[in-house]
Amino acid sequence: MTATTVPTVLTAHALLLDMDGTLVNSDAVVERCWRRWSERHGLDAGEVMKVVHGRQGYASMALLLPDRPMEQNLADNARMLAEETADLDGVVPVPGAPEFLASLAGLPHALVTSADVALSTARMAAAGLSLPDIRVTAESVGASKPDPEGFLKGAAELGVDPADCIVFEDSAAGIAAGRSAGMRVVGVGPRADFHEPDVVVRDLRQVRVEGVAGGGIRLYVA
Repeated sequence: MTATTVPTVLTAHALLLDMDGTLVNSDAVVERCWRRWSERHGLDAGEVMKVVHGRQGYASMALLLPDRPMEQNLADNARMLAEETADLDGVVPVPGAPEFLASLAGLPHALVTSADVALSTARMAAAGLSLPDIRVTAESVGASKPDPEGFLKGAAELGVDPADCIVFEDSAAGIAAGRSAGMRVVGVGPRADFHEPDVVVRDLRQVRVEGVAGGGIRLYVA
């Protein structure tokens, strides 16, 4: 589904925002780290990159190395997170992200990311973006996207019914998580268009936000 075949105005009571690929372009470092990991494990890097976006590292590893014990994936994931947190070269904001986040001041919204606290803090700072007050990170959940737990927890922390939330996501796993949570999904960027979100935008310059009476949020999608 493309942006031209859906309504251009959406209303909600809260927005739930993914980070990587949605607010922050971290593709360069993600690819560097996962290509090195692929080489260490004798896997095709191109195939690996089809899996890793949106998921926590251990969940990607479990798909790619299904016979490996989960404790090894968790330990490997911890090393990967440290490696990614230390490598901020090329981390930049998605076009329109600073203005988009500024427009949410005073409106109910939360960050829902597969990154942990350290990585999300480092990447948002590297991109020059302010962290939302409410954040659901890897430490906050027991299951990775595409499980809806993170988005449901974000809605609960904001005190908003899931059906009244709109998710902003770029990846297959994230879009699936939003849908499983019973939320509408705005897909951001080229990856999103393949996974049928409710609305697709090239970047956040195509989205305008305003508050409405009664605490609602109105989105205008160009």
